[in-house]
Formats: sequence, C-alpha cells, structure tokens
Amino acid sequence: MENSQSVLELIMAAKKDAKTLEVSILKILELMEKQNSSDTQIQKLQTMTKKLESVAVDTLSIFEVRMQNHFRRGPFPRKLKSLLLESQKTNLADRVHQYYLAINVLKHGKGKSYRELLNSPNCLFTLKSSEGNSTDNTYQGTSLVDVTVPDFFDGLVATILEAYHFLENR
Repeated sequence: MENSQSVLELIMAAKKDAKTLEVSILKILELMEKQNSSDTQIQKLQTMTKKLESVAVDTLSIFEVRMQNHFRRGPFPRKLKSLLLESQKTNLADRVHQYYLAINVLKHGKGKSYRELLNSPNCLFTLKSSEGNSTDNTYQGTSLVDVTVPDFFDGLVATILEAYHFLENR
C-alpha cells in the first residue's frame, strides 16, 4: 500500500490542476472574443468550468476531512471559524467562512449559503443570478459562483494553506 499524500501535497496538486483548467478557459474565452461563439466552444467552456468547480469543491472537502481531527465533534467550518475568531484572526475567519459558503453554493445551488453571500457587504466572489439566464449562444457559466474569475482558486488555496498552518501550529 502506498503512503497517502499529505494535505499540502493534495492542495498543491489541486492548484496545479486548477491552473491548467484556468489557462484552457482563458484560451477559449479569448477565441470566443475574436470570433462568433460556436456551440462547440460554449460546450467546451462549460465542461472546463464544471471541472474547475469540481476541483474547488474537492479541494475544500479534502482540507476539511484531513483537518477534522483538530476538533472533537461538530461541523468543521463552524468550529474553525470560531477558533479563528477566538484567536483574533478575523480576516482569515471571514475568508474561510466565505469560501465555505461559495463551495456550498457550488454543491447545492441557491439556498441559505447563496443568500448569505448575496447579503454580505464584502463578498469575495462574483455571484450570478439564475434568473435571466439566456438561451442564446452567449456563455452564461455553469454555476451561481464564478470560479473562472482571476484569483478565485488562488484565493481558495491561500486561505486553506493559511488555515492549515494555523491549525498545525497551535
């Protein structure tokens, strides 16, 4: 049986995968900007975006599962946020909470997490409305959280790594 990868190795592998997807998405968007969008380009863009969303969901899930041992019981995101707030790491607590909400929206769609992000005065993400989605050939994205914007995934990884080091060093 092989040794399993560490949390840091898994996060860095996910970051590499996300970068590859981001580059592909950017290339498709640049092509679409230069010429009329084809159904094939739109479909490929949606597929790549869905993959990037999956990598984001998996990345936060891996972190949560691997770091759960730092808390006895209860929901990991709430416990982590509380601990960060107790330690006066309010900025990190806010980022952890917002990424948790964004990933929840990616997994479950509209609901409490989506409404909380919509009502947040300092939301870190580009949120989309499901109302008014067009059926023409313009790309509308695949989710309510735009993971294709620059720095979404880098911010997720930076937040996870900072939380990881906080937990490991306390």
